[in-house]
Amino acid sequence: MFGKKTKGFCVDFGDQAMLLARLSQEEPPLVVEELKEFAASDVDGLQAYLKGAEGKGPTGYAHARCGIYPPRRLIRRHTMDLKRVKEPAYVPEVLAQTFRVEAEKFTTLLLNPADGSEYDATKGNQKEALFCGMPAEDIILWQDKMLELGVYPERLELGTVATLGALVSHQKFKQSKTPLLLLEMGDEATQCFILTADGVDISRPIASGVSAMIPVVQKELGLKDEESAKKLFYSNTFDFTSMGGALIKKLLKELQSSIGFYEVQTGQSIGAVLCTQLPPSLAWLSPTIAGALGVSPFKAELLPWAQSLGLTLAPGVTFPGPDERWLGLFGLMASYNHGSVAAEQKG
Repeated sequence: MFGKKTKGFCVDFGDQAMLLARLSQEEPPLVVEELKEFAASDVDGLQAYLKGAEGKGPTGYAHARCGIYPPRRLIRRHTMDLKRVKEPAYVPEVLAQTFRVEAEKFTTLLLNPADGSEYDATKGNQKEALFCGMPAEDIILWQDKMLELGVYPERLELGTVATLGALVSHQKFKQSKTPLLLLEMGDEATQCFILTADGVDISRPIASGVSAMIPVVQKELGLKDEESAKKLFYSNTFDFTSMGGALIKKLLKELQSSIGFYEVQTGQSIGAVLCTQLPPSLAWLSPTIAGALGVSPFKAELLPWAQSLGLTLAPGVTFPGPDERWLGLFGLMASYNHGSVAAEQKG
């Protein structure tokens, strides 16, 4: 039904923005021929662009690798019971008892936290696993939505996993030994990760997201209701940095607990923090959180890292906005069997 596609696309469907790359071919080494950004609500804009975009196959669909961030996504590191790991009932039991997830309603894959390769339960000797999953019904909803947009998902991935892979690879490329705190900030929850060049060390969801800050805004500014506070908060017309400490108080308490535990366990201190999934109007949250934790906001050097993996930009193509925003998209298109990073890993 679907004919041979001529080029490749990657689309990162974030909470606040849809980022798209048109590629010279599907696999590295490749050239990024175009980078586009659409507001998450601008489905008409994305549809219109794809209708006129070069590189689609004869079907008229843009065949793409797609990254998504469903609210109920699961990305959790877990220490496995090696005596039980080969039992068929063991993984469903961990999902139910530890992560409160019904295994039969979730599509789940286990990865190695160090390199992202698939966890092999038959070996029974890998102590740590990264549980990655999402509700099966969400997959169907997303696939239908993408076809409506004119995207045929060749691969559908959790954007979080692509971002983690990109960050671990980037830290390896930079030969950085410093642990990095990644915060994916959603409305109701924040996904918190601590990672190094050696992989993902800590993962936990914190039941406090951006919406928890709205009542604080209302109280601090004496506004009549939460709706007014929400409008002002997202409007980009008011400088909230002065009340930043009050707004992140609840989140900070949870973060300090996770960081403290990590530092005691490993003897290593967090060196930087990266906040993703925030709209431009809330960009001030990242330096505010970094300042409260006494660390620097993370800065990526996307171009040299991408080039080391065989991902080059066509003449005239640049990253709109800070490099860090594009990590998830480039994580989708990267293949870590290419380039100098892979050579170092093999060596």
